[in-house]
Amino acid sequence: MTNLLLLETGALVGIIVGCVAAVLLILLIVYISLYNKLQRLKNLTEEGWATIDVQLKKRYDLIPNLVETVKGYVKHESETLEKVISARNAAMTATGEAKLAAENTLTGTLKSLFALQEAYPQLKANANFIDLQNQLSGIETELASARRYYNATVKELNTKIDVFPSNLVARRMRLEKRTYFELDSAAERVAPSVKF
Repeated sequence: MTNLLLLETGALVGIIVGCVAAVLLILLIVYISLYNKLQRLKNLTEEGWATIDVQLKKRYDLIPNLVETVKGYVKHESETLEKVISARNAAMTATGEAKLAAENTLTGTLKSLFALQEAYPQLKANANFIDLQNQLSGIETELASARRYYNATVKELNTKIDVFPSNLVARRMRLEKRTYFELDSAAERVAPSVKF
């Protein structure tokens, strides 16, 4: 009878140990899966930022050529040119959250630079200026695409950092939410009015 009781107790202990081991194995698999997903999202976000950085570098390299072209035509607009160069330099040296604000400032000063062509028709007809403007327009299009990609990956990463159970893994990884690349000026969000 004691042997039978020992066998039953041993079988019960074996079942309990097996169940506990299965639960631990499932938890480990879930943890590894969540860790890998978070790591992948972190890398995609960093890739998205690096793509933005590449486009910004192209834009930074193009701006001095654009300013030099404009200088010859708009001698009385030195303040606008200085603002563009100053904004470019600030954007190049900024990092993190400050870079987002500096980029928005640079975009605004570039708009004022292109507004000069309305006051100087000979500038509007300059082939070099038109070419540089078209190049910058292409870069801005690529930059907008890169920003959308970056913001999408940031959204997914931030969501995973917020929701259970991935938030537990994110906390252990010391992941922090990322900031979206967005406009900081309410005026830039308003659609321009066009009059003919």
